[in-house]
Amino acid sequence: MKIAKIEMFQADLPYAGGSYELSGGRIYTSFDATFVCITTDDGLEGWGESTPFGTNYIAAHGLGARAGVAEIAPHLLGRDPRGVDRINDTMDEALTGHNHAKASIDAACWDLFGKSVGLPVCTLLGGATGQPLPVISSIYAGDPEDMRARVAAHRAKGYRGHSVKVGASEAEGGPALDAERIAASLADRQPGEYFIVDANGGLVPETALRMLRAVQSGLDFVLEAPCATWRETLSLRQRTDVPIILDELIQQDEDVAHLLAQDAADGIGLKITKSGGLTRSRRQRDICRSAGLTMSVQDTTGSTLAFAAIVHMGATVPSHLLRCVLDTRDMIATPTGQFDAPIQNGGVLPPDLPGLGITMDRGVLGQPVEIWTA
Repeated sequence: MKIAKIEMFQADLPYAGGSYELSGGRIYTSFDATFVCITTDDGLEGWGESTPFGTNYIAAHGLGARAGVAEIAPHLLGRDPRGVDRINDTMDEALTGHNHAKASIDAACWDLFGKSVGLPVCTLLGGATGQPLPVISSIYAGDPEDMRARVAAHRAKGYRGHSVKVGASEAEGGPALDAERIAASLADRQPGEYFIVDANGGLVPETALRMLRAVQSGLDFVLEAPCATWRETLSLRQRTDVPIILDELIQQDEDVAHLLAQDAADGIGLKITKSGGLTRSRRQRDICRSAGLTMSVQDTTGSTLAFAAIVHMGATVPSHLLRCVLDTRDMIATPTGQFDAPIQNGGVLPPDLPGLGITMDRGVLGQPVEIWTA
């Protein structure tokens, strides 16, 4: 099996909720997505996606993803996509860094690998636990009672986890407003629910400590990505007993190793595109497992295709370490394909289909913006 053709597509994915607000006044209404389809010499197709959250979330953006794919694609023609580690070596030789560009190619190779042997990707990644994966909502920052209502609406859909965004500026209400957002979002907490308070790096130790001091004692949540730098995070870590989860600071494998060396957090948000694809996410999963770090398997954002990769990776994380998976389908107004993974019995399960188990809709994606052939 050899790579015969690589197609690259661009699509704008509207946010289903209208506008999404993060800390620092960052607001998004649509996401610039890059899709890759790899066709082999025997006619199989594999699909992957890279959808950065925006140009000011991490060092990734849509134009950069496509530029990266263009640098890498010619080097992959004629290679066997099933040798995923060797594919990643080739990508690294062609382009240093730029995980968000490599992620779409890597996912497409795993999709092909599964289809070529008639097995789901989760089986190739180590095997599914067979347990339903709890699904987490993404509750953008806003009025506290509105956030409470949005948590309730997701609870009614079967969501058992909730990622509550905070990071108000002093002009907006600062730590006091964030404390109200937390209290309102957790006001109706049900047994077994998991709450992440996510600042997306928008706090400094002072504002984080003020917020935590203002929060009612006894509320059960973890604090994700409170600060933008390692120094700030370690400073906060030393002065709070609230569990800390890292996200934006964890991109390369060595970032997980650094976390362990510094005892900087209790878990990570394992985001597939940010990590560079399923191959690198698998390595980070195993490092976390060996160290007893919990994981929430997510992505920056993305369509149905991104969710398929999330589900297959999440299905391989031991249940006692998996906190939740992010259903990106809930965030995007335009479905890009069919993926049979309904929320049932408290979670989702990967379909028992070869590869990622998704049927893509080329009509939604339109014509490729670039094609490479052997």
